[in-house]
Amino acid sequence: MGRYDFRPLRVYQTASQLFASERIKNVPSWHEVVGTVPPAQTLVRTQPLQHQERPRRSNVRKPSKLFQPQRVVYEEDSLRKDFFGDHPWELARPRVVLENDGKDAERKDWSLVLQPDRPIDGESVIQRQMFLLHGNPEKGQRPDPKMTSARAYDQARKEFYEIRLQQDIERRVAKEEAMATGAYFGKTTLQVGMELEDKIFEEWKAWASAEVIQQEQRRAAMYTGIDNKTAALPEGEQEMEAALGEVDSTIPTRGQEARGGAVFVP
Repeated sequence: MGRYDFRPLRVYQTASQLFASERIKNVPSWHEVVGTVPPAQTLVRTQPLQHQERPRRSNVRKPSKLFQPQRVVYEEDSLRKDFFGDHPWELARPRVVLENDGKDAERKDWSLVLQPDRPIDGESVIQRQMFLLHGNPEKGQRPDPKMTSARAYDQARKEFYEIRLQQDIERRVAKEEAMATGAYFGKTTLQVGMELEDKIFEEWKAWASAEVIQQEQRRAAMYTGIDNKTAALPEGEQEMEAALGEVDSTIPTRGQEARGGAVFVP
C-alpha cells in the first residue's frame, strides 16, 4: 500500500460496491450516517507549536520526535531549583500537600512573605519572589522596573530568614519558661543519634582490638615456628603443647617387634 493506507477512507465506497454486487445482503448500520457526514479527508498531521527555535542545517535529517508534545516549563521551576538547591533541609520539614492548589497567587497577598493562614516555607519565598518580579496586575500592584531575579531572590530570602530567626527565638524562650516551671524534656534527636553512634563505635573498637591481637600472634608464630593453632591458645595450654612436642621426639614411631621363645621371669 505504500507509505499511506487509504483503505479506511474508502470504507464507504467499498461497502456500497459490495451491496451493489450482492456480496452482502444488508448494508451496515453506519452506512447512511457515513454517507451523510463523511469523515475528514486530511491525511497530514499539523505540526505543533514549537516553543524553541533551533537552527536547522541542510545535512541534518528531519527529527523523528517532531510530533511529540513540548516540555511544559514554568518560571517557578527555576526559582524552586535555586532556592531548594541552597536550602536542601527545607524539603525535610513536614508539610501538608493539600495546602497548595496552584492558586495561591490569586488568593493571597504576597506583598508580605508571611501569610496569616499558612505556615511559612520554601514555597512562600517562591511566591514572594514572583510578586517582586511581576507584581499583581489584578490588584493594580506593579513591580519595580529595576527589579531583577537576583535582587528579588535576595529580598525574599532575607525576609524568610528574619521570620525563621524569630520562630527559633520563640521556641527557645518557650522551652526555657517550661523548664523553669518544672517541665522535663527528653533527649533530642541529635543526642539519641550520637549515643547510637558511640555504641556502634565501641563495639567496633572491641572487635578491632581482638583482630589486632590475633594478627600479632599469627605474625609471631611465623617467626618462632609455632603453629598458628598453638599461638591462639592460652598461655598454660601453650606450655603443655610445647612439652608434648619435646616428648614426641623420644617416643618410637613403631612398636617392639614380637619374638619367639620362653617367657623369662627374673
